[in-house]
Amino acid sequence: MFRPPYLKTGDKVALVSPAGAIESSYITHAAQILQQWELEPVIGQYAHTRHAYFAGTDKERLHDMQWALDNEEIRAIFCNRGGYGCMRIVEHLDYSTFQGAPKWVIGFSDITVFHAKLNTLGIESLHAPMPKSFLNTTPEALLRLQEFLFGQISPYQIPPHPFNKEGVVRAELTGGNLTLLHCLRSSSLECKHQNPILFIEDVGENLYAIDRMLQSLKLSSKFKHLQGVIVGDFTEMKGVDFGKSAYEIIQEALQDCNFPICFGFPAGHSANNFPLIIGSTIEMEVTSQGSIITFLNS
Repeated sequence: MFRPPYLKTGDKVALVSPAGAIESSYITHAAQILQQWELEPVIGQYAHTRHAYFAGTDKERLHDMQWALDNEEIRAIFCNRGGYGCMRIVEHLDYSTFQGAPKWVIGFSDITVFHAKLNTLGIESLHAPMPKSFLNTTPEALLRLQEFLFGQISPYQIPPHPFNKEGVVRAELTGGNLTLLHCLRSSSLECKHQNPILFIEDVGENLYAIDRMLQSLKLSSKFKHLQGVIVGDFTEMKGVDFGKSAYEIIQEALQDCNFPICFGFPAGHSANNFPLIIGSTIEMEVTSQGSIITFLNS
């Protein structure tokens, strides 16, 4: 997998809205944060646009994303928010110029679609906070995002969790939002890498739906090709009458798997949304004292 160049002081970065509509105040606040990082934010032409649910028509969102991919002065692309919409445009983009000069694509939630696409192209990307969430993201998580973008890639040390499975594994990291990963299975965007480590998170789903997605993936033998799993935040879950928490559902679904599992990684739809480099080769060591996750191809 190819890692895009790290950022330098003064670099231009794009703020685009490829999915749901977003209030302008979030973009303004994020631009101020990026300026504090000594970057030059450039806002997409249609970033503030609203067309029903979406941040502009498919054509307008496609225009901004293509501009950000192709513009040689833009060194990173911040997707302003998730929601829904990326799947409608992802395969209509031309990635040829981008492949010749890759840059960081940053986001989570619906941006899982772009992480998946870049994974098929052999280019790493950042599952990390977006402008929509900057206001509510902890200073520690934002600082780690800044450090990652500027090349300071440090390991994570995660406290132990009673559902963890111990072991040491080294493989490429893939994944993102569980609902989107489930939607993308058997598509052109599904991860084709052999035996990856899978990261999953989700928000606002019914607990029975979490169980249904995991059982579906299990029935299609997706877990048999994994070398490990990192379980992030599952927040605002609905349908508590299901009788199990999201973590209990995941633990049950993976109980027969013979690979290390790290529960409780701080990433997803929460304030403590720490960045992960999708596509990076990582080493994950899970012990009774906790988990250490190290990014290797830096």
